[in-house]
Amino acid sequence: METKGLHHVNLRVDDLDVARRFYVEVMGFEEIDRPDFGFAGAWFRMGAHQLHLQTTDHPETKSGDHFALHVADCAACAAELEAKGVDVLRLDGVPGAGVQAFLRDPSGNLIELNQPTV
Repeated sequence: METKGLHHVNLRVDDLDVARRFYVEVMGFEEIDRPDFGFAGAWFRMGAHQLHLQTTDHPETKSGDHFALHVADCAACAAELEAKGVDVLRLDGVPGAGVQAFLRDPSGNLIELNQPTV
């Protein structure tokens, strides 16, 4: 199987309006057109990739499942998010993983910021 890379990540959210504001106003993603699938959702451009959201009435228990964004300056990104009121857990210099920070969207989905060392 030949793959060309990641196309999108899909997350379930319990409040689409709150999630939409978070991903546009806080994360700075661009909302893009989404086909009508017969259920609520939204799509966003995040760099060369996409984030897809779909609503659920029964959010599952949150786990370590997450998506990671490759960033040039993890500390600066974390500071920008904190200035917008987001709680960010910063991890400095994780061997083999680089500098990392973690945050959750309004539905509790885990997002990693990753500044690789290589």
